[in-house]
Amino acid sequence: MPLKTFQRYIRRMRRQTGSTVHYFRLAFEGNKVERLTDFDAIHKPVLLLHGYGGTRRVLHLLEKRLRRDGFSVFSLNLGGIFDTFNTKPIPVLAKQVAEKIEKLYHRYSIQDRLTIVGHSKGGLIGRCYVQNFEGHRRVKQLITLGTPHNGNPWAMLGLFTPLAFLTESIRQMTPMSPFIRRINREAWPKGVKLISIFSKGDNVCPHPSPVLPESSDVKNIELTDIGHVEFLMKKRVYWIIRRELLAQKASPARTLLPRKRQKSRSSSKSKAQVSPR
Repeated sequence: MPLKTFQRYIRRMRRQTGSTVHYFRLAFEGNKVERLTDFDAIHKPVLLLHGYGGTRRVLHLLEKRLRRDGFSVFSLNLGGIFDTFNTKPIPVLAKQVAEKIEKLYHRYSIQDRLTIVGHSKGGLIGRCYVQNFEGHRRVKQLITLGTPHNGNPWAMLGLFTPLAFLTESIRQMTPMSPFIRRINREAWPKGVKLISIFSKGDNVCPHPSPVLPESSDVKNIELTDIGHVEFLMKKRVYWIIRRELLAQKASPARTLLPRKRQKSRSSSKSKAQVSPR
């Protein structure tokens, strides 16, 4: 290996290690965050969903940047082990998101459709919400960051640990799980943009796991040399997110027709608990 290549590798590993340490430091601070969004005067709403093993605190920098640029940003407590770390089954969390969003839209008479930005597993939660829980009526765009849309091969290792018995979502994120196969068979709703931002430098969600079949409403954006947790921290990732957000004009939420809610076909029998902000 040439010396310069080796030096670049060492610098990249040092940078990503520092980012990972910072990420987990934030994660262990928990889910308590200061409520800053005024839902009575919400403008360009953006919901942030963190990934497996994370908490709302890991979204701090992304939320700060979005708020500075005029977006009304909020997140949800996704619960899990010790009421934290986002370990519940994906459809259970998608239903939890759906119920919370409906409460907010009705309570505050919100008119604008929502953008969801989901990191890792958070992207799958957002996708399940849009496809299976009528989220297409409230959401105009879903942006995913390092999300294993085709399943994560690393999740296979989790099947041989106690995590497989404690957290069903580990099994759901394996490449050939019933959940991954089902959600990829189902058509993506027309009129809702789906953007998967990924990097071949992401060793946690390796390529091509985040890559989706493209269409008029679905596209992939590849970034170079971005580690998994760096999607939430690097400024050049944020500029892409910001560009995609600004490309979408404000549009009113669609009226929800009184009909029976579609039930998830997940094998999970858990009941969702809505955590108030």
